Amino acid sequence: MSRITYDYLVVGAGLFGCTFAREMFDRGRRVLVIDKRKTIGGNCASAMQYGIDVHLYGAHIFHTNNKRVWDFINRFTDFNNFINSPLANFNGKMYNLPFNLNTFYALWGTKTPKEASIKLEEQRAAYANIKSPKNLEEKALTLVGKDVYETLIKGYTEKQWGRKATELPESIINRLPFRLTYDNNYFNSKYQGIPVDGYNTMFKKMLDGVEVRLEEDFFEDRTKYEGIAKNIVFTGKIDEYFDYCLGELEYRSLRFENEVLELDNYQGNAVVNYTDSVTPYTRIIEHKHFRKNESMDKTVITKEYPANYQKGGEAYYVINDEKNNALAAKYKALAEKEKNIIFGGRLAEYKYYYMDEVIESALEKVENHY
Repeated sequence: MSRITYDYLVVGAGLFGCTFAREMFDRGRRVLVIDKRKTIGGNCASAMQYGIDVHLYGAHIFHTNNKRVWDFINRFTDFNNFINSPLANFNGKMYNLPFNLNTFYALWGTKTPKEASIKLEEQRAAYANIKSPKNLEEKALTLVGKDVYETLIKGYTEKQWGRKATELPESIINRLPFRLTYDNNYFNSKYQGIPVDGYNTMFKKMLDGVEVRLEEDFFEDRTKYEGIAKNIVFTGKIDEYFDYCLGELEYRSLRFENEVLELDNYQGNAVVNYTDSVTPYTRIIEHKHFRKNESMDKTVITKEYPANYQKGGEAYYVINDEKNNALAAKYKALAEKEKNIIFGGRLAEYKYYYMDEVIESALEKVENHY
């Protein structure tokens, strides 16, 4: 029979779990963190390869307007001044993202805000009859018109989600900013950057002093784990926690293909999106550009392929359409009835979060349960 040894068992060493564990440990609580992976940091994990800090599960650029969150994360790392300025490759032609005057110049040759505004209004006018967009395609067309949509949104989005844009909720397009300036900074956040020593070092400092066990799966010995702590912090899939008793939620997965190239510089930018429908991957990440001092004569690139989620595999994105949100709400109702269980993070809350929002949520739940 298991004996209670810890105040909190944190299931998952990702950003939510590490934040919660750090705060409770600093308050004198006995904390154990477990993770089924070999690494800490969840999907934000990184590792040094050939002197380059490689983001193991896709590009992660920290950004926030929340001073409290910024001050918290700066306890564990200094950040460089990296600005996220992705590019889009559509059939070999390059465009700046987010949609700005550079983008519109490449599309239409417009040079001023007024010229671009006139062209955008012409494009939007063709879809003025769409008063209440019912899907992503309709929303995009009303926002930016046909040219931007077909060049920079449609192919990328349909690859990313594995569905036609007409089958996706219109809310997704709200995360794609555009502006009438020559500003390639994707985020409007006051604070932005990459940890100067890499995410792996940052997470090690977050968990300094905390007991951590890797390659341990909560579900392989659930009874044991539930018996060793007064409280459980669960950051995995909420439907899995409840043994799929109401049905399975849907997720999207990713596959990463890494290449080491004998080049100093492959694409000249950290992230290049491929927005056509034919290229099978959505983007190429060249990791050395996240940290400007990495100028060795090798480079590591990662091609990111969207994939259907298979039960038991890695879930990277929740699918917040009407059907899944309705099922998730039922699971959340079950979660509210659980005693001594805290659900946190993207998968446990079935919610799209930026990194800073995950930290903010974890800090709030620490305060609520302290």
